[in-house]
Amino acid sequence: MIEIELNGEAYSLEASIPVSRLLTELKLKPNRVAVEINRTVIPKAEYERTIINPGDHVEVINFVGGG
Repeated sequence: MIEIELNGEAYSLEASIPVSRLLTELKLKPNRVAVEINRTVIPKAEYERTIINPGDHVEVINFVGGG
C-alpha cells in the first residue's frame, strides 16, 4: 500500500498506478476532470503514462454541467 494526498485528504492505493487507473477507481470520466499532481497539471493525453507515486499530492477537479 502507498499513501497519497487526494484533494487534501489521505488516500491509500495498492501500488503506484497511472492517473487513468485512479480515475477508474474513483468512477470518474477522464474527459470530465482535470488532474494536478504536485501542482503540475497533467494533460489528458498523459493520463495513461503518468504514474502516481507515494507521497504525491493529487487534485482531481470534476466538471459538472448545469443550467
